[in-house]
Parts: sequence; structure tokens; C-alpha cells
Amino acid sequence: MNDQLIRSAGNAIARFTRGNGRVAIVNYHRVLAAPSPFLASEPDIDTFTWQMELLARCFNVLSLRDALAAIESGRVPPRAVCITFDDGYRSVHELALPVLRRLKLPATVFVSSGYVNGHTMWNDRIVEAVETLPAEELDLAEFGLGVYSLRSMPERAATLGKLTEASKYLPPQERSRLVGRLETLVGESAVEGLMLTPEMMINLDRHGIEIGAHTVTHPILTSLDDASAMQEIAGSKRDLEAIIGKPVPLFAYPNGKVGKDYDARHVAMVREAGFQAAFTTAVGSITRHHDRFQLPRSRPWDDTPLRFGLRLLQWLARG
Repeated sequence: MNDQLIRSAGNAIARFTRGNGRVAIVNYHRVLAAPSPFLASEPDIDTFTWQMELLARCFNVLSLRDALAAIESGRVPPRAVCITFDDGYRSVHELALPVLRRLKLPATVFVSSGYVNGHTMWNDRIVEAVETLPAEELDLAEFGLGVYSLRSMPERAATLGKLTEASKYLPPQERSRLVGRLETLVGESAVEGLMLTPEMMINLDRHGIEIGAHTVTHPILTSLDDASAMQEIAGSKRDLEAIIGKPVPLFAYPNGKVGKDYDARHVAMVREAGFQAAFTTAVGSITRHHDRFQLPRSRPWDDTPLRFGLRLLQWLARG
């Protein structure tokens, strides 16, 4: 019954917006083997599986390449959706790929090239510190970040959210120093190997999962000087093309909030670097009226199939 409701509502939205086809893009980072209180916004494999099954039953799932071509030609099918992942976690290969292959669903992975093959992203160092440190508090006053409570599991989870958000906007050198401090506190790391290897990227590409660029080290672009920002943007394209042996035409802005995380300078840099389209984290669906280098996509938060489906319909109706 819910599937019929979702399909019928999606068809009605398509009829109402005839001549202005719309595509909703869902965005993930990683898929978890089991739920984690420290990564509550990330789906575990069971949640991801029912989400993908709902997309396969109720929506027309397109690759980003096909979606952009359909918008250009004015031939977007009703209930059109794309699937994307950011950063380049190996769980996309290990956990998501088998589900996507079984359901014959295309997707795109936007990879931060500097973390490929064994390196660890800065945010995962923070997760490890908050999750494992035995102390009752984490003192990061020297970085201007204050003191955070680790006294209970809920307080640790709240600390992780606050600290991750604050750390995003540190100058790159300060953030590197913070990561070094956390590594000292944690000691031998248990989070190595979270990211894709070159071999995994090649295998994803061979199975129809497109590789896109997401800068080299995932900085907030507005925190960089122009030369450094251009190196991050163009360098990621160059690195990834060398790995998979084919053009990488799509880019996603780290964090993706216009005016806060990137601005008009970086849109121009993405064009200059030779990308064909770029994606933000704005809510809504893409249409032919959007700037090709500032296309919206959002993370699905809902925890039941009906709410998940209705959320996508809301994006399609919103345009």
C-alpha cells in the first residue's frame, strides 16, 4: 500500500511539473556493519538495504551522468533519484556494493584522493578519541575548542557532534595539529584502513559505480587561499584519473554549504579544472534551471520506509 502511495504521488508530481523534470539526489558517507551511537546519522547495513530496496521498487534510479543528460534533453522519468556517497569509505565497496549490484542500482562515490589506500580522515581521529579515551573530559583549549565531557555515552556522542562541527572550520594547519594531538592521546590507532584502496576504486568503476572528486584532503575551501583551493580541486581530479584510467567529470564541494564552505571563486575553479558538474548539500531536487556547478543533494534522515519515500517526494516537489 505504501509503495503504491509513493509511486502515485511521484507520478502526480511529475505531471504537475511537466516540462521541468526533477531529480532528487540522496547522499551518504559510509554504511555501518552495525549501529553506532557515535555515527547515528550513518545507516547500518540493514537500514541501507531497505532504503535501497524502496528506491528500486518505487523510484527510477539513474546514474548522475544519465540524470544530467535526461535533464538536458527534457526526458526525465517520473520519480527520478540518484545515489551518492562522499569521502571514499571502503564500506561503500564492502557493504554497499553488494546491495547495489543485487538491485542493479547505479551510484557515484565522491573521493577525497589524499586519503586513498590506508590514510585516515581527520574526523575519524576525532571519533576514535571520543569513543575510546578513558578520561572524563577532553581538553582542547589550546586549539580554542574548549573542554568536552566524556563522562557518559550520551555526553560522548554530544561531544563528538560539537567537536566535529567546530573542527571543520579550523585553519588547515591548526586542524592538522589537532589530529596530531589526538593521535598522541589515543596512541596506536585502531581506525586505519577505513578508506577505499585504488583496487577497490577500480572495482567500483567496473561495476558501474562512478568515481567523482571531493578535493584532496577535504578542507573547507573558504578556509584556504586561492592557490591552495585550486590545488585541492584540480589535484583530486588528476589523482583519481590516474587511478581509474578515465576522466573524472563530477565534483562535490566538501561540506557543501554555499557562502560558508565554498563561494563563487570555487565554482569558477571547478569549471576551470575541467569538471562538467558539481554538487552541494542544499535541500531539493535538480532541474534544468539550476547552475550546473551548484546542484543540490541531501542526506536521508528518516527511519521508516514511508517517511523515507515521502521525504524524497518532498524534494521532488520542492525543486
